[in-house]
Amino acid sequence: QVQLVESGGGLVQAGGSLRLSCIASGRTFRGCGMGWFRQAPGKEREFVAAITFSGSKTGYADSVKGRFTISRDNNRNTVYLQMISLKPEDTAVYYCAATSTLFSGDYYSRDHEYEYWGQGTQVTVSS
Repeated sequence: QVQLVESGGGLVQAGGSLRLSCIASGRTFRGCGMGWFRQAPGKEREFVAAITFSGSKTGYADSVKGRFTISRDNNRNTVYLQMISLKPEDTAVYYCAATSTLFSGDYYSRDHEYEYWGQGTQVTVSS
C-alpha cells in the first residue's frame, strides 16, 4: 500500500516555474514506477511524465518535453516535477501516481497502469 501527497502547486505567470513534490508513505515506494498526470477543467486526465523505480528512465508527453523534468529521491520517498516556461495551457490539477508493479525497467504512460493516486495539487498559469 502506498499513500501519496502532492504539494507545490500554485498560481504563476506564463513563463514562470514551479516544482511539484509528491511524498509517498509505504515500504514499497522504492520499487514503484512513478508518474505525473494532469486534468484540466472539462478535459480528460492526461499523462505528463513518468520515471522508473531506479530513476534510470524517464518519459514525457510531447507537450511538456524540454520544459518539465521528473526526478525522484528514494531516500526521501519523494518524486518531483520541475516545471519551467509554464504556459496557460499547463493549467490543471496535477496528480502523482504509483504503480503496483515493482522493480520494472519500464516507465508507464497510461493511467490504468497506476494503482495508487494522490489527491492532486492545482497549478494555474496566468497569461
